[in-house]
Amino acid sequence: MLRPRPVRLRDVADTAGVHPATASRALNPATRAQVGADTARRVLRVAKDLGYRPNPIARSLKTARSHTVGLIVPDLANPYFPPIVRGVESVLEPAGHHAWIVDTRGDPERERAQIESLRSRQVDGLIVATALREHPYLRALHAEGVPVVLVNRSVEGLDVPCVSPDDTSGITQAVRHLLGLGHTRLALLGGPSRTSTGAARTRAFRHAVRDAGLADDPALLAEAAEWSEESGARAMRQLLDNRSEFTAVVAGNDLLALGCYDVLAEHGIDCPGAISVVGFNDMPFLSRLRPALTTVRVPHHAVGAEAARMLFDCMAEPARPARSLLLPVSLVVRESTAPPRG
Repeated sequence: MLRPRPVRLRDVADTAGVHPATASRALNPATRAQVGADTARRVLRVAKDLGYRPNPIARSLKTARSHTVGLIVPDLANPYFPPIVRGVESVLEPAGHHAWIVDTRGDPERERAQIESLRSRQVDGLIVATALREHPYLRALHAEGVPVVLVNRSVEGLDVPCVSPDDTSGITQAVRHLLGLGHTRLALLGGPSRTSTGAARTRAFRHAVRDAGLADDPALLAEAAEWSEESGARAMRQLLDNRSEFTAVVAGNDLLALGCYDVLAEHGIDCPGAISVVGFNDMPFLSRLRPALTTVRVPHHAVGAEAARMLFDCMAEPARPARSLLLPVSLVVRESTAPPRG
């Protein structure tokens, strides 16, 4: 038996009584506003009735674009990233674009392979959440003219758009909150310094402590090797092994704070009775911890949405000067912080 011929764009246009170019604009969310509302509704209704499905291959050949974007994240298991992904998709999908999402698992070689795979699929641009402060591969992509937007991190000396939370403001709010409770011996569980986020939050902590007139004691600084609960636990053990007295800890992110919780429980140290803890990011379900974690809230969805808008700007105007956007953050005070004993 012969298979029925697929419904073509011309079939939709003829049935709706419009030119094929008009039908094409009405069916594309990015150009629908160029068509009258009544005409667009009629074309969409006809396309649905006929069972029309756009041919993405034909479309990409005609426009030299695939209408897809590569989204590169370091760890999809980290609750920080899914809301960012949703933010990206909230902007891409109404414009007729879709995201290919890859997880590098923090492995530079896997990252390179995944990005090359995305490029072989002719993605129109990349949104990258895996940048290191020194990242030769991203520099090479930029030099080749690949549209790239960085999320949450930046590369030193690389002039590409970047969207991130205001790390300095968030850490400063956390330190001031603890100072306001009466703490004068504050420790830091910092993130890896090879990332701009880790370096910026550590720098902000040290500035905030010095601005308060407190000693900038290296024994109260511990750097986690990764942004993970396990690395946070190792860094917390290092702080305790230093035998320096402290009554509060600021963690570079919530996963590091969870590692801190683990070690405090191991040692029978009460939180917040003996040591207060502050995180960063406000991951889901933190309010259900015991004690519920005080943390810095990041507008994850807005980070992803702004990154997608920036990428569209890059694709539309490749020569446009790169801009960086810092999104405001806020401190969410819960049960893990309290005045120091005595």
